[in-house]
Amino acid sequence: MPNPADLDPIALEISWNGLKSIADECFITIMRSAFSTNIKERHDHSTAIADARGRLIVQAEKALPIHLASMSGLLSCLLEQYGDTIAPGDVFIGNDPHVAGGTHLPDINLAMPVFADDALIGFVANIVHHADVGGAAVGSMSGGLDEIYKEGLRIPIVRLYNNGVLQDDILRLLLLNMRLTEERKGDLNAQIAAARLGTNRVEDIIQKTGAGQLCVVFEQIITSTHRRLRHAITALPDGCYTFSDKMDDDGAGTEDILINLMIEKRGDHICFDFEGTDGQVPGNFNLTLNATQSAVCFALKALLDPEVPNNQGIFDAIEIKAPLGSFLNCVAPASVAMRANTCQRVVDVVIGALAETLPEQAVAAANGANTSAVFAGYDPRNGQRYIYLETLGGGMGARATKDGKDGVQVNITNTSNLPVEAIELEYPLRVEEYALVMDSGGAGRHRGGMGIRRSIRPVGHVCEFNGVGERFRHKPWGLFGGAPGAHGRFFLQDNAGGQQPLPSKATGITLNPDHLAVMETPGAGGYGPPADRSKTSLKEDLDSGKFSVAFVEKNYKM
Repeated sequence: MPNPADLDPIALEISWNGLKSIADECFITIMRSAFSTNIKERHDHSTAIADARGRLIVQAEKALPIHLASMSGLLSCLLEQYGDTIAPGDVFIGNDPHVAGGTHLPDINLAMPVFADDALIGFVANIVHHADVGGAAVGSMSGGLDEIYKEGLRIPIVRLYNNGVLQDDILRLLLLNMRLTEERKGDLNAQIAAARLGTNRVEDIIQKTGAGQLCVVFEQIITSTHRRLRHAITALPDGCYTFSDKMDDDGAGTEDILINLMIEKRGDHICFDFEGTDGQVPGNFNLTLNATQSAVCFALKALLDPEVPNNQGIFDAIEIKAPLGSFLNCVAPASVAMRANTCQRVVDVVIGALAETLPEQAVAAANGANTSAVFAGYDPRNGQRYIYLETLGGGMGARATKDGKDGVQVNITNTSNLPVEAIELEYPLRVEEYALVMDSGGAGRHRGGMGIRRSIRPVGHVCEFNGVGERFRHKPWGLFGGAPGAHGRFFLQDNAGGQQPLPSKATGITLNPDHLAVMETPGAGGYGPPADRSKTSLKEDLDSGKFSVAFVEKNYKM
């Protein structure tokens, strides 16, 4: 079909915002239709629109950066596998990191094609983190599993709907291998509803403007994004920048896992080379290359141009090298369930490498984790099984002009806080403390953010607790003389106040009503030497209750 001339900037901006509003509406549809608290309260999902080549055009405003490359990976595999057989009314799903473009099994990807007459115009895609997808451990976020077969049901890219007809046998096969089948079915239906809504909305645009103009809009959005990021890259001084950091452990016996990075920048070209990074590990902290890509793209965007759109134009502006079979480019049957923790560390490493040349934009290390907690058991009120999943925030790194934020999700995850009221309403659990961890932010001219403490007790029953944390040994580093933030920890507390420490990868812990499961997430690093703070600032630190007298005396020159 003939292509009209490129749109002028105003018309392009209107078209761009129209597409973004569709992605946002799809996001809200999932949030309001889902069954699980992880989606309807915490918003652990993303939505996007892609073109006929599978290139992402627009992602919802509240979508998660970590999901960007995962949706792109699904579409790439989908087109390669199904090609010309894709038809109106089809709905494709998949989750496997090794054959379906995913990053870990709990994230089930879904895509629905958009047609104009007989021509494929694009896709409406979404991704939802399901609280459980089967596997050896209860909940989808258990640590220490040493191969992907134990992590849950692996879904290659399959047609869930064929020409608008549900393939019921496929759906029954999926649900049979998952705990809480009604909740999983409800969340899947929310994904399908959102995809249909988005498809209808894009078809409305085609009716008004024509398919040819929409395809031109797609191309211009990608080109504009790519040009904008390349311009920002050009402004960086040419040179090589290096940094390294270590993960605590993989939960399966491997400790101090090295992530090594060299950034080479020449003109408008930038390459992130992870040569020297450790090989893939038995535990489930490995990354596929597209997960590494999501983390790198986020970090560079945050440093150079935070307002640049999330789409294919960012991918095209960046080169990434990671040895095949390494920790950041693993191969099957590597396990990957806890990949978000590693993505957080990749972001820290990229920021660390560029901090000297971008001191105003760089932040100290954040809590560096995606601290997860899973409580599972049988609800004594109705005898039904339940699984409560949450990932907890922590400290944000201090900045050149401001303290770090306290108790927030950082970097590639932006899920919401799960309110205490929602937990206690839906689960037989009581939250006895939800607070910030005093003294957990690193001292500095600007101090790091504080971590979170959440203490939970089962009510009237015995349940299982699984917890996974990072930065429990290697503290979040400070920048330019700032002090590191405090590490995180898990422990059980009895009614007398006695504490039983738990490992950072705590699996299958029996929890009864006489004990609290206490989760403390890491703080974050400070920025600049603490001695630079004035006496007034020190007094404000004490008055705020964020730091104890002992902490201030230790970290500041009085």
